[in-house]
Amino acid sequence: MRPKPAPDYLAGYPAELTGQVRTLIEQDLLAARLLRKYPLPHTVRSDSALHDYVQALRSEHLRNAGQLSKVAFDGNLQVLRNALGTHTRISRVQGHKLKAKREIRIATVFRDMPPALLRMIVVHELAHLRHGEHGKAFYQLCRHMEPDYHQLEFDLRAYLCHLDATGRPLWSTATATAVASTEAG
Repeated sequence: MRPKPAPDYLAGYPAELTGQVRTLIEQDLLAARLLRKYPLPHTVRSDSALHDYVQALRSEHLRNAGQLSKVAFDGNLQVLRNALGTHTRISRVQGHKLKAKREIRIATVFRDMPPALLRMIVVHELAHLRHGEHGKAFYQLCRHMEPDYHQLEFDLRAYLCHLDATGRPLWSTATATAVASTEAG
């Protein structure tokens, strides 16, 4: 059985741009650029903290959107669905009523990412509360919630290329814990 090829995180971007990213990875310069731009990881460490973070963004931008019943980091996401986050709607019959639940799951790779990149993926999943498909209205809503959405998405994709090529994460749980204790003290 042939090994499955690595996902092309930069599919759809111009060849000139993807070539620059690949060159930076080959020259081992992309990591330094990303660390200069995003020096520290966020401090959202648990599922309950992620839930609170997502609910705060939802309350700020999507007050009339449906409630979320679950928000969690999910270690199987990237492996199983080649996705970094999911928004699901689950309908269940309870007596004579149809109950709908909405869940957002974020890949655990985001536990050790900078705040801006976590915000980008959360904004993306929250936009699915209003728009199921990745159309013009969807991306307009993403940009409304996060004006730098497209640049953050590109930076994330470049980082994922780095991670795939080198296997070296740039941010760590230890760094996030140190930042959290400094902020608390």
